[in-house]
Amino acid sequence: MAAQERAFSFLPINEREQKPRSRGLTEMRGPYYDPLGKRQLADIFETCGEFVDILKFSGGSFTLMPEKALSEIIELAHKHDVKVSTGGFIERVLERCPDKVNDYLDECKRLEFDIVEISSGFLAIPQDDLVRLTEAVIKHGLQAKPEINVQFGAGGTSSVEALEQQGLQDPSDAIREARRHLDAGAYKIMVESEGITEQVREWRTDIISQIAEGIGIDNAVFEAADPAVYEWYIKSFGPEVNLFVDHSQVLELEAMRSGVWGTNDLFGRVRTWKG
Repeated sequence: MAAQERAFSFLPINEREQKPRSRGLTEMRGPYYDPLGKRQLADIFETCGEFVDILKFSGGSFTLMPEKALSEIIELAHKHDVKVSTGGFIERVLERCPDKVNDYLDECKRLEFDIVEISSGFLAIPQDDLVRLTEAVIKHGLQAKPEINVQFGAGGTSSVEALEQQGLQDPSDAIREARRHLDAGAYKIMVESEGITEQVREWRTDIISQIAEGIGIDNAVFEAADPAVYEWYIKSFGPEVNLFVDHSQVLELEAMRSGVWGTNDLFGRVRTWKG
């Protein structure tokens, strides 16, 4: 779908790579915290679909929906050049019925998902096995997006105190795992926010810097759970950092990326240069 002429096109904005983008990706949370059916999604895509690169079904929500409704959402996303991703549901398959992993991937392919996320926030599982999952996803003709984290139990709704008792894992282990996934052909690496900017008393920006340096900023998609977090990412890495946000935040995020608007810290300070 070709980009449409924007209103007020005589006013300058930051030049951004057109879809399909390789950097500056916005991954948007789909049905989970609210149902977000095709009619609401159509409104989002019609008004700001040019800024959405990936639609992600979190929490296994796609397994609860009628197939017709799911297929219509996927078709709608594809009409707007938006890739469709599972959340990290494969760990639920591994926990409950590991013999069904290939069936799960076959079904993802049949329903025309583009990306399968591979997470292990709730599982203690060898890196070798996780890398084999990336290879299996690719063999099924899908793009693999492994998730790395430094907080065991990440992805749930545990309290700060409960997660503190678990302790943080060594970021270097997460970086080594991410590199193995990339070497195996992974599309991008999802960086879980819990233990870094979510469910913590103080942000661990040092861990973000280690990951960015360790795997390359363009290879990562960082979860940004609230505006203060994606504002920090833009200030620290520029407007073309890859971010995962809620569907309600897409337009605000793009306003920051494009330099149209921003907080006091960002207003008039965000630039791209394509010279």
